[in-house]
Amino acid sequence: MIYSDKQYTISEAQLVRLRDALAAAESEAEDTAADQRWLRHAQTDAIRSQIATLEAELSHYDLLKSGEITFAKSHSLENLPSVLVQARIAAGMSQTDLAERLGMKAQQIQRYEASEYSGASFSRLIDVCEALNVHATGLFERDDMSKGAVFSWSDVDDVVWKQLPAREMARRGWFDVPRKGDVHQLARKYFMQAAGAQFASAYHRKKMHGSSMPNEYALLAWQARILERARAIVETHNPPNFVADDRWVADLIALTRRRDGPKRAQALLLSKGIILVTEKHLSGTYLDGGAMLDRNSRPVIGLTLRFDRLDNFWFVLLHELGHVFLHLMDGLRYDFFDEEETSGNDKVEREADEFALDSLIPEAKWDECLSRFALSEEAVRIDAKNLGIDASIIAGRIRKERGDYTILNGLIGQGQVASQFEDDGDELV
Repeated sequence: MIYSDKQYTISEAQLVRLRDALAAAESEAEDTAADQRWLRHAQTDAIRSQIATLEAELSHYDLLKSGEITFAKSHSLENLPSVLVQARIAAGMSQTDLAERLGMKAQQIQRYEASEYSGASFSRLIDVCEALNVHATGLFERDDMSKGAVFSWSDVDDVVWKQLPAREMARRGWFDVPRKGDVHQLARKYFMQAAGAQFASAYHRKKMHGSSMPNEYALLAWQARILERARAIVETHNPPNFVADDRWVADLIALTRRRDGPKRAQALLLSKGIILVTEKHLSGTYLDGGAMLDRNSRPVIGLTLRFDRLDNFWFVLLHELGHVFLHLMDGLRYDFFDEEETSGNDKVEREADEFALDSLIPEAKWDECLSRFALSEEAVRIDAKNLGIDASIIAGRIRKERGDYTILNGLIGQGQVASQFEDDGDELV
Protein backbone atom coordinates (compact mmCIF):
# COMPACT_ATOMS: atom_id res chain seq x y z
CA MET A 1 0.00 0.00 0.00
CA ILE A 2 1.16 3.57 -0.73
CA TYR A 3 1.25 5.76 2.41
CA SER A 4 2.36 9.19 1.21
CA ASP A 5 2.94 11.50 -1.75
CA LYS A 6 6.64 10.71 -1.50
CA GLN A 7 5.99 6.99 -1.81
CA TYR A 8 3.60 7.73 -4.67
CA THR A 9 6.38 9.53 -6.57
CA ILE A 10 8.81 6.69 -5.88
CA SER A 11 6.23 4.15 -7.06
CA GLU A 12 5.64 6.13 -10.27
CA ALA A 13 9.37 6.06 -11.01
CA GLN A 14 9.50 2.36 -10.23
CA LEU A 15 6.60 1.77 -12.62
CA VAL A 16 8.51 3.50 -15.42
CA ARG A 17 11.55 1.29 -14.75
CA LEU A 18 9.43 -1.85 -14.73
CA ARG A 19 7.79 -0.93 -18.02
CA ASP A 20 11.23 -0.33 -19.56
CA ALA A 21 12.40 -3.68 -18.16
CA LEU A 22 9.37 -5.42 -19.64
CA ALA A 23 10.02 -3.91 -23.07
CA ALA A 24 13.64 -5.03 -22.92
CA ALA A 25 12.72 -8.54 -21.73
CA GLU A 26 10.14 -8.93 -24.51
CA SER A 27 12.71 -7.82 -27.08
CA GLU A 28 15.30 -10.28 -25.74
CA ALA A 29 12.73 -13.06 -25.75
CA GLU A 30 12.41 -12.79 -29.53
CA ASP A 31 16.13 -13.58 -29.94
CA THR A 32 16.17 -16.40 -27.36
CA ALA A 33 16.59 -20.00 -28.40
CA ALA A 34 13.33 -21.94 -28.50
CA ASP A 35 14.26 -24.23 -25.58
CA GLN A 36 14.95 -21.21 -23.36
CA ARG A 37 11.90 -19.12 -24.23
CA TRP A 38 9.89 -20.55 -21.35
CA LEU A 39 12.33 -18.87 -18.96
CA ARG A 40 12.00 -15.52 -20.72
CA HIS A 41 8.22 -15.83 -20.66
CA ALA A 42 8.31 -16.53 -16.93
CA GLN A 43 10.44 -13.41 -16.42
CA THR A 44 8.10 -11.20 -18.45
CA ASP A 45 5.04 -12.61 -16.63
CA ALA A 46 6.66 -11.74 -13.28
CA ILE A 47 7.35 -8.18 -14.44
CA ARG A 48 3.76 -7.80 -15.72
CA SER A 49 2.48 -8.91 -12.33
CA GLN A 50 4.61 -6.28 -10.58
CA ILE A 51 3.39 -3.62 -13.01
CA ALA A 52 -0.26 -4.57 -12.41
CA THR A 53 0.22 -4.39 -8.64
CA LEU A 54 1.85 -0.95 -8.80
CA GLU A 55 -0.80 0.39 -11.18
CA ALA A 56 -3.55 -0.79 -8.84
CA GLU A 57 -1.92 0.79 -5.78
CA LEU A 58 -1.35 4.10 -7.58
CA SER A 59 -4.99 4.18 -8.73
CA HIS A 60 -6.24 3.29 -5.24
CA TYR A 61 -4.17 6.10 -3.69
CA ASP A 62 -5.51 8.57 -6.29
CA LEU A 63 -9.11 7.64 -5.46
CA LEU A 64 -8.52 7.83 -1.72
CA LYS A 65 -6.79 11.20 -1.87
CA SER A 66 -9.36 12.73 -4.21
CA GLY A 67 -12.17 11.71 -1.87
CA GLU A 68 -13.74 9.47 -4.51
CA ILE A 69 -13.85 6.60 -2.00
CA THR A 70 -16.30 7.79 0.59
CA PHE A 71 -15.54 5.41 3.43
CA ALA A 72 -13.99 2.09 4.26
CA LYS A 73 -15.02 -0.45 6.86
CA SER A 74 -13.55 -3.47 8.63
CA HIS A 75 -15.01 -5.85 11.17
CA SER A 76 -11.70 -7.26 12.44
CA LEU A 77 -9.03 -5.57 14.53
CA GLU A 78 -6.39 -7.13 12.29
CA ASN A 79 -7.49 -4.79 9.49
CA LEU A 80 -7.63 -1.63 11.62
CA PRO A 81 -4.12 -0.43 10.57
CA SER A 82 -5.14 -0.49 6.91
CA VAL A 83 -8.41 1.29 7.72
CA LEU A 84 -6.53 4.06 9.55
CA VAL A 85 -4.15 4.65 6.65
CA GLN A 86 -7.00 4.76 4.12
CA ALA A 87 -8.98 7.11 6.36
CA ARG A 88 -6.01 9.48 6.64
CA ILE A 89 -5.49 9.60 2.89
CA ALA A 90 -9.23 9.97 2.17
CA ALA A 91 -9.35 12.88 4.64
CA GLY A 92 -6.68 14.66 2.59
CA MET A 93 -4.19 14.46 5.46
CA SER A 94 -0.49 13.75 5.13
CA GLN A 95 1.44 11.90 7.82
CA THR A 96 2.69 15.31 8.99
CA ASP A 97 -0.86 16.67 9.19
CA LEU A 98 -1.99 13.77 11.36
CA ALA A 99 1.07 14.12 13.58
CA GLU A 100 0.36 17.81 14.13
CA ARG A 101 -3.25 17.09 15.04
CA LEU A 102 -2.06 14.58 17.62
CA GLY A 103 0.80 16.74 18.89
CA MET A 104 3.43 14.28 17.71
CA LYS A 105 6.41 14.21 15.36
CA ALA A 106 5.76 13.13 11.78
CA GLN A 107 8.41 10.43 12.08
CA GLN A 108 6.33 8.68 14.74
CA ILE A 109 3.30 8.44 12.43
CA GLN A 110 5.60 7.11 9.72
CA ARG A 111 6.87 4.43 12.13
CA TYR A 112 3.33 3.57 13.22
CA GLU A 113 2.12 3.07 9.67
CA ALA A 114 5.25 1.24 8.54
CA SER A 115 4.82 -1.24 11.41
CA GLU A 116 1.01 -1.42 11.02
CA TYR A 117 0.62 0.33 14.38
CA SER A 118 2.16 -2.67 16.16
CA GLY A 119 4.01 -0.36 18.57
CA ALA A 120 1.03 1.89 19.34
CA SER A 121 -0.72 1.67 22.69
CA PHE A 122 -4.48 1.17 22.88
CA SER A 123 -4.97 4.74 24.07
CA ARG A 124 -2.91 6.01 21.13
CA LEU A 125 -5.04 3.98 18.70
CA ILE A 126 -8.14 5.61 20.19
CA ASP A 127 -6.57 9.05 19.65
CA VAL A 128 -5.80 8.24 16.02
CA CYS A 129 -9.30 6.85 15.45
CA GLU A 130 -10.87 10.02 16.86
CA ALA A 131 -8.62 12.24 14.76
CA LEU A 132 -9.63 10.36 11.59
CA ASN A 133 -13.31 9.87 12.44
CA VAL A 134 -12.87 6.09 12.54
CA HIS A 135 -15.40 4.61 14.95
CA ALA A 136 -15.51 1.41 16.92
CA THR A 137 -17.25 -0.28 14.02
CA GLY A 138 -14.22 0.37 11.83
CA LEU A 139 -15.92 3.08 9.82
CA PHE A 140 -14.66 6.35 8.43
CA GLU A 141 -16.89 8.73 6.56
CA ARG A 142 -16.87 12.02 4.67
CA ASP A 143 -19.96 14.11 5.42
CA ASP A 144 -19.98 15.73 1.99
CA MET A 145 -20.01 12.52 0.00
CA SER A 146 -22.59 9.91 -0.89
CA LYS A 147 -22.60 6.55 0.82
CA GLY A 148 -20.24 3.80 -0.27
CA ALA A 149 -17.76 1.32 1.13
CA VAL A 150 -14.61 -0.58 0.33
CA PHE A 151 -14.15 -4.01 1.86
CA SER A 152 -10.74 -5.60 1.69
CA TRP A 153 -9.01 -8.47 3.42
CA SER A 154 -5.21 -8.54 3.29
CA ASP A 155 -5.35 -12.23 2.43
CA VAL A 156 -7.64 -15.22 2.81
CA ASP A 157 -6.35 -15.96 6.33
CA ASP A 158 -7.96 -12.72 7.55
CA VAL A 159 -11.46 -13.89 6.65
CA VAL A 160 -13.59 -14.86 9.64
CA TRP A 161 -15.29 -17.78 7.93
CA LYS A 162 -17.92 -18.23 10.63
CA GLN A 163 -19.40 -14.89 9.59
CA LEU A 164 -20.42 -16.25 6.19
CA PRO A 165 -24.22 -16.76 6.01
CA ALA A 166 -23.55 -20.49 5.90
CA ARG A 167 -27.03 -21.71 6.86
CA GLU A 168 -28.72 -19.53 4.29
CA MET A 169 -26.23 -20.70 1.67
CA ALA A 170 -27.05 -24.31 2.53
CA ARG A 171 -30.82 -23.66 2.51
CA ARG A 172 -30.50 -22.36 -1.03
CA GLY A 173 -28.82 -25.58 -2.06
CA TRP A 174 -25.42 -24.11 -2.81
CA PHE A 175 -23.83 -27.05 -1.01
CA ASP A 176 -25.02 -30.17 0.80
CA VAL A 177 -24.69 -30.61 4.55
CA PRO A 178 -24.26 -34.26 5.59
CA ARG A 179 -25.40 -35.40 9.02
CA LYS A 180 -23.17 -33.87 11.70
CA GLY A 181 -21.42 -31.82 9.03
CA ASP A 182 -19.85 -28.49 10.03
CA VAL A 183 -21.88 -25.99 8.02
CA HIS A 184 -19.26 -23.23 8.45
CA GLN A 185 -16.42 -25.42 7.22
CA LEU A 186 -18.59 -26.47 4.29
CA ALA A 187 -19.32 -22.82 3.50
CA ARG A 188 -15.60 -22.07 3.48
CA LYS A 189 -14.95 -25.05 1.21
CA TYR A 190 -17.73 -23.86 -1.10
CA PHE A 191 -16.22 -20.38 -1.32
CA MET A 192 -12.75 -21.70 -2.11
CA GLN A 193 -14.11 -23.94 -4.87
CA ALA A 194 -16.63 -21.47 -6.29
CA ALA A 195 -14.50 -18.33 -6.19
CA GLY A 196 -10.99 -18.99 -4.91
CA ALA A 197 -8.67 -17.50 -2.30
CA GLN A 198 -7.80 -14.49 -4.47
CA PHE A 199 -11.36 -13.16 -4.15
CA ALA A 200 -10.86 -12.76 -0.39
CA SER A 201 -7.67 -10.75 -0.70
CA ALA A 202 -6.45 -7.27 -1.55
CA TYR A 203 -6.25 -8.46 -5.16
CA HIS A 204 -10.03 -8.12 -5.25
CA ARG A 205 -11.23 -5.13 -3.23
CA LYS A 206 -15.01 -4.99 -2.89
CA LYS A 207 -16.38 -1.55 -3.75
CA MET A 208 -19.97 -1.14 -2.57
CA HIS A 209 -22.04 1.84 -3.63
CA GLY A 210 -25.30 2.21 -1.76
CA SER A 211 -27.26 4.05 0.87
CA SER A 212 -27.41 0.99 3.13
CA MET A 213 -24.44 -0.60 4.86
CA PRO A 214 -24.24 -4.22 3.68
CA ASN A 215 -22.92 -7.25 5.50
CA GLU A 216 -19.58 -7.78 3.78
CA TYR A 217 -19.64 -11.54 4.39
CA ALA A 218 -23.01 -11.86 2.69
CA LEU A 219 -21.47 -9.86 -0.15
CA LEU A 220 -18.55 -12.29 -0.29
CA ALA A 221 -20.87 -15.31 -0.39
CA TRP A 222 -23.09 -13.82 -3.11
CA GLN A 223 -20.05 -13.12 -5.25
CA ALA A 224 -18.89 -16.72 -4.90
CA ARG A 225 -22.28 -17.94 -6.11
CA ILE A 226 -22.18 -15.59 -9.11
CA LEU A 227 -18.69 -16.79 -10.04
CA GLU A 228 -19.65 -20.44 -9.66
CA ARG A 229 -22.63 -20.09 -11.98
CA ALA A 230 -20.64 -17.97 -14.44
CA ARG A 231 -17.96 -20.67 -14.63
CA ALA A 232 -20.61 -23.28 -15.44
CA ILE A 233 -21.86 -21.11 -18.32
CA VAL A 234 -18.34 -20.67 -19.68
CA GLU A 235 -17.67 -24.43 -19.52
CA THR A 236 -20.94 -25.17 -21.33
CA HIS A 237 -20.89 -22.47 -24.00
CA ASN A 238 -17.21 -21.61 -24.51
CA PRO A 239 -17.85 -17.90 -25.25
CA PRO A 240 -15.30 -15.75 -27.11
CA ASN A 241 -12.81 -13.57 -25.28
CA PHE A 242 -14.08 -10.15 -24.30
CA VAL A 243 -12.95 -7.20 -26.43
CA ALA A 244 -13.44 -3.68 -25.02
CA ASP A 245 -15.37 -2.39 -28.03
CA ASP A 246 -18.79 -0.99 -27.13
CA ARG A 247 -20.11 -0.43 -30.65
CA TRP A 248 -22.51 -3.35 -30.22
CA VAL A 249 -24.25 -1.71 -27.24
CA ALA A 250 -26.76 -0.20 -29.69
CA ASP A 251 -27.88 -3.77 -30.48
CA LEU A 252 -28.41 -4.31 -26.76
CA ILE A 253 -30.55 -1.18 -26.46
CA ALA A 254 -32.67 -2.34 -29.41
CA LEU A 255 -33.59 -5.43 -27.39
CA THR A 256 -35.48 -3.24 -24.91
CA ARG A 257 -38.33 -3.22 -27.44
CA ARG A 258 -38.66 -7.01 -27.29
CA ARG A 259 -40.95 -8.67 -24.76
CA ASP A 260 -38.18 -11.20 -24.05
CA GLY A 261 -35.48 -8.52 -24.24
CA PRO A 262 -33.85 -9.26 -20.86
CA LYS A 263 -33.29 -12.93 -21.69
CA ARG A 264 -32.06 -12.07 -25.17
CA ALA A 265 -29.68 -9.57 -23.59
CA GLN A 266 -28.09 -12.43 -21.66
CA ALA A 267 -27.41 -14.30 -24.90
CA LEU A 268 -26.05 -11.18 -26.65
CA LEU A 269 -23.66 -10.46 -23.78
CA LEU A 270 -22.49 -14.07 -23.87
CA SER A 271 -21.68 -13.73 -27.57
CA LYS A 272 -19.45 -10.76 -26.65
CA GLY A 273 -17.59 -12.61 -23.89
CA ILE A 274 -19.54 -11.19 -20.92
CA ILE A 275 -21.36 -13.56 -18.57
CA LEU A 276 -24.68 -12.37 -17.12
CA VAL A 277 -26.04 -14.26 -14.10
CA THR A 278 -29.11 -13.56 -11.97
CA GLU A 279 -29.11 -14.56 -8.30
CA LYS A 280 -31.31 -13.35 -5.45
CA HIS A 281 -29.46 -11.18 -2.95
CA LEU A 282 -28.61 -12.56 0.50
CA SER A 283 -29.97 -11.23 3.78
CA GLY A 284 -27.87 -8.32 4.94
CA THR A 285 -27.19 -6.95 1.48
CA TYR A 286 -29.17 -4.47 -0.59
CA LEU A 287 -27.74 -5.26 -3.98
CA ASP A 288 -29.16 -4.63 -7.40
CA GLY A 289 -26.11 -5.69 -9.36
CA GLY A 290 -22.39 -6.29 -9.45
CA ALA A 291 -19.55 -6.39 -11.96
CA MET A 292 -16.35 -8.37 -11.53
CA LEU A 293 -13.65 -10.32 -13.35
CA ASP A 294 -13.50 -14.08 -12.89
CA ARG A 295 -10.28 -15.95 -12.19
CA ASN A 296 -9.51 -15.87 -15.93
CA SER A 297 -10.14 -12.09 -16.19
CA ARG A 298 -13.45 -12.54 -18.01
CA PRO A 299 -16.14 -9.92 -17.19
CA VAL A 300 -19.06 -11.22 -15.14
CA ILE A 301 -22.23 -9.26 -14.33
CA GLY A 302 -24.54 -10.40 -11.55
CA LEU A 303 -28.08 -9.06 -11.06
CA THR A 304 -30.37 -9.74 -8.09
CA LEU A 305 -33.65 -8.61 -9.70
CA ARG A 306 -34.80 -7.55 -6.24
CA PHE A 307 -36.95 -4.98 -8.05
CA ASP A 308 -38.72 -7.02 -10.71
CA ARG A 309 -39.20 -4.15 -13.16
CA LEU A 310 -38.00 -3.51 -16.70
CA ASP A 311 -36.80 0.02 -15.97
CA ASN A 312 -34.65 -1.24 -13.10
CA PHE A 313 -33.28 -4.17 -15.10
CA TRP A 314 -32.12 -2.11 -18.06
CA PHE A 315 -30.56 0.69 -16.02
CA VAL A 316 -28.72 -1.66 -13.65
CA LEU A 317 -27.51 -3.82 -16.52
CA LEU A 318 -26.14 -0.81 -18.40
CA HIS A 319 -24.62 0.61 -15.20
CA GLU A 320 -22.71 -2.63 -14.61
CA LEU A 321 -21.75 -2.74 -18.28
CA GLY A 322 -20.33 0.75 -17.75
CA HIS A 323 -18.10 -0.67 -15.03
CA VAL A 324 -16.98 -3.40 -17.45
CA PHE A 325 -15.93 -0.97 -20.17
CA LEU A 326 -14.65 1.87 -17.98
CA HIS A 327 -13.20 0.32 -14.83
CA LEU A 328 -12.80 -3.45 -14.68
CA MET A 329 -10.06 -3.64 -17.28
CA ASP A 330 -7.94 -0.72 -16.00
CA GLY A 331 -6.09 -2.67 -13.32
CA LEU A 332 -7.77 -1.02 -10.33
CA ARG A 333 -8.66 -4.45 -8.90
CA TYR A 334 -12.12 -3.58 -7.67
CA ASP A 335 -15.19 -5.79 -7.75
CA PHE A 336 -18.15 -3.40 -8.05
CA PHE A 337 -21.43 -3.89 -6.17
CA ASP A 338 -24.29 -1.42 -6.54
CA GLU A 339 -27.59 -0.34 -5.08
CA GLU A 340 -29.45 1.31 -7.96
CA GLU A 341 -31.39 3.96 -6.05
CA THR A 342 -28.22 5.61 -4.70
CA SER A 343 -26.88 8.85 -6.18
CA GLY A 344 -23.89 11.00 -5.31
CA ASN A 345 -20.46 12.27 -6.28
CA ASP A 346 -18.48 9.02 -6.35
CA LYS A 347 -16.41 9.35 -9.52
CA VAL A 348 -16.47 5.76 -10.75
CA GLU A 349 -20.19 5.38 -10.00
CA ARG A 350 -20.94 8.69 -11.70
CA GLU A 351 -19.09 7.48 -14.79
CA ALA A 352 -21.04 4.22 -14.80
CA ASP A 353 -24.30 6.15 -14.40
CA GLU A 354 -23.42 8.41 -17.32
CA PHE A 355 -22.56 5.38 -19.47
CA ALA A 356 -25.97 3.85 -18.69
CA LEU A 357 -27.96 7.04 -19.22
CA ASP A 358 -26.21 8.02 -22.46
CA SER A 359 -26.47 4.48 -23.86
CA LEU A 360 -30.18 4.20 -23.13
CA ILE A 361 -31.11 7.78 -24.06
CA PRO A 362 -28.41 10.17 -25.38
CA GLU A 363 -28.55 13.48 -23.54
CA ALA A 364 -29.46 15.49 -26.66
CA LYS A 365 -32.40 13.15 -27.29
CA TRP A 366 -33.47 13.35 -23.66
CA ASP A 367 -33.69 17.14 -23.92
CA GLU A 368 -36.20 16.71 -26.75
CA CYS A 369 -38.52 14.38 -24.82
CA LEU A 370 -41.80 16.19 -24.14
CA SER A 371 -42.92 13.45 -21.75
CA ARG A 372 -40.53 14.89 -19.14
CA PHE A 373 -43.03 17.70 -18.72
CA ALA A 374 -46.32 16.19 -19.85
CA LEU A 375 -45.94 13.24 -17.43
CA SER A 376 -48.61 11.25 -19.26
CA GLU A 377 -48.39 7.63 -20.40
CA GLU A 378 -49.35 8.64 -23.93
CA ALA A 379 -46.46 11.18 -24.11
CA VAL A 380 -44.01 8.58 -22.80
CA ARG A 381 -45.10 6.04 -25.42
CA ILE A 382 -44.71 8.61 -28.21
CA ASP A 383 -41.18 9.52 -27.06
CA ALA A 384 -40.28 5.84 -26.68
CA LYS A 385 -41.41 5.08 -30.23
CA ASN A 386 -39.40 8.01 -31.60
CA LEU A 387 -36.29 6.86 -29.71
CA GLY A 388 -36.72 3.18 -30.55
CA ILE A 389 -36.70 2.01 -26.92
CA ASP A 390 -39.18 0.56 -24.47
CA ALA A 391 -41.43 3.04 -22.64
CA SER A 392 -40.26 1.65 -19.27
CA ILE A 393 -36.86 3.26 -19.73
CA ILE A 394 -38.31 6.75 -20.16
CA ALA A 395 -40.83 6.23 -17.36
CA GLY A 396 -38.13 5.01 -14.99
CA ARG A 397 -35.85 7.94 -15.74
CA ILE A 398 -38.64 10.48 -15.22
CA ARG A 399 -39.56 8.87 -11.88
CA LYS A 400 -35.97 8.90 -10.69
CA GLU A 401 -35.17 12.45 -11.78
CA ARG A 402 -38.34 13.76 -10.14
CA GLY A 403 -37.93 11.58 -7.07
CA ASP A 404 -41.57 10.59 -7.47
CA TYR A 405 -42.14 6.83 -7.65
CA THR A 406 -45.94 7.10 -7.66
CA ILE A 407 -46.24 8.26 -11.28
CA LEU A 408 -46.26 6.27 -14.53
CA ASN A 409 -46.66 2.98 -12.67
CA GLY A 410 -48.29 1.34 -15.67
CA LEU A 411 -45.17 1.71 -17.84
CA ILE A 412 -42.27 0.47 -15.70
CA GLY A 413 -42.71 -3.20 -16.59
CA GLN A 414 -43.56 -4.46 -13.11
CA GLY A 415 -43.22 -8.25 -12.85
CA GLN A 416 -41.88 -8.71 -16.37
CA VAL A 417 -38.25 -9.67 -15.72
CA ALA A 418 -37.72 -12.38 -13.10
CA SER A 419 -39.95 -14.91 -14.89
CA GLN A 420 -37.59 -14.77 -17.89
CA PHE A 421 -34.73 -16.06 -15.74
CA GLU A 422 -36.53 -18.81 -13.82
CA ASP A 423 -34.55 -21.37 -15.81
CA ASP A 424 -31.31 -19.39 -15.55
CA GLY A 425 -29.41 -22.52 -14.64
CA ASP A 426 -30.49 -24.24 -17.86
CA GLU A 427 -29.28 -23.77 -21.41
CA LEU A 428 -29.24 -20.20 -22.69
CA VAL A 429 -31.34 -19.31 -25.68
